[in-house]
Amino acid sequence: MIIRRDDYLNRLIESKHTRSVKVVSGIRRCGKSFLIFQLFAGHLLESGTDPSHILKYELDLLENAALRDKAALYGDILSKVADDGMHYVLIDEVQLVDGFYEVLNSLLHRGNVDVYVTGSNSRFLSKDIVTEFRGRSTEIRVRPLSFREFVGAKGTDPRDCIDEYMDYGGMPELFQYQSDRQKAEYLAGLMETVYLKDIVERHGVRNVGELGDLTDVMTSSIGSASSVARITDTMRTRCRAKITDKTVKKYIGYLCDAFLFEEARRYDIKGRRHIDSEKKYYIADTGLKNAREHFRQNEASHIMENVVYNELRCRGYDVDVGSLYATESEGGRRMRIGCEVDFVANRGNARVYIQSAYRMDEGVQERERRPYLSIRDSFRKVIVTMDARGRRYDEDGIERIGLIDFLMVPDSVRASGCAGMRRPPARVPGRADAISDLPQASAGL
Repeated sequence: MIIRRDDYLNRLIESKHTRSVKVVSGIRRCGKSFLIFQLFAGHLLESGTDPSHILKYELDLLENAALRDKAALYGDILSKVADDGMHYVLIDEVQLVDGFYEVLNSLLHRGNVDVYVTGSNSRFLSKDIVTEFRGRSTEIRVRPLSFREFVGAKGTDPRDCIDEYMDYGGMPELFQYQSDRQKAEYLAGLMETVYLKDIVERHGVRNVGELGDLTDVMTSSIGSASSVARITDTMRTRCRAKITDKTVKKYIGYLCDAFLFEEARRYDIKGRRHIDSEKKYYIADTGLKNAREHFRQNEASHIMENVVYNELRCRGYDVDVGSLYATESEGGRRMRIGCEVDFVANRGNARVYIQSAYRMDEGVQERERRPYLSIRDSFRKVIVTMDARGRRYDEDGIERIGLIDFLMVPDSVRASGCAGMRRPPARVPGRADAISDLPQASAGL
């Protein structure tokens, strides 16, 4: 089954023939190798590239074990660069070569060689190679399937896919399994025998149990404000672990470096500065969270919030958690109430504020609107909910959009440009296009 990843493929195509190493990074098993060996190589062939000019090296295969020596690999590449035409060198699991930096650096000095590499996160982090080739590398971060890609692969109505996506996530290899049991076992195996094992091997972690306990704590607290001290206290109480803040901070770094978790910093909206005391953590794929918890703590609101976060990151936004105080009157007294905006999403000089609310009853609506009414700028303000269809605007210009509409339309919450003082919003009555009017997903997403 071929699942199109056109956003990533187009970025590779745009990077062709630049004097840089193209680094395809991301969590393991998210489709990096398929992207370069199948989709990108297919593009090259369709563009008229001579097959002999596409040099593929899958270094994790036993038949290529001899090429894990840097001199052997470099010599083999040079032996196949037989003319002055452009040659495309695609190397998977390049970290298996001791001294691979020297190989890549030497290839960069050849004008007719274009280099693309991937590596497993156990020994190859994108920041390693970006540091070594500062200014001469292009990173393309690959993530599990977005909802649009998932729907395109399924070929069915988005409304029939959303529950499965929130339960099992978007790891591409899930499509080979039919039953829920098989999917759950596959995801649990990824967490235990691939991701955590990689971290243990890369960093020489001795107390494997503590790393597993920390993973459980972070998985169960997705979307909750956390600090190293708070996580340490939780581990000491819940897991009876004798662990220090220093070790917790180090392990969190390992988990984030492996692309398993990402941190969202708190941002003081009115003070326009980051607050480092607390952060929120989100997992790369909700299926991994659910499998780690044996599908027993499936809190829909937290799962949805994680899905929204991942989608924003897929679209290239830098995402913070907004913090501010709202002033309200109660019983003749003015009170300052701490408020939170789930996501402050920035891309360049554009920004959009987003609240994630599974359902919008009266109490939830008041809570989600409160911070927006205290923000004095003209950036777009959106509430994403599971139960909405299409989009609506209220009298304060706050937009409400359904989760499926948000996920299926690439520019559904396009960030607005530079903000000045808040302008009186124009009321926009009615609702926009219903879900039935959305563009149909296809395998060519």
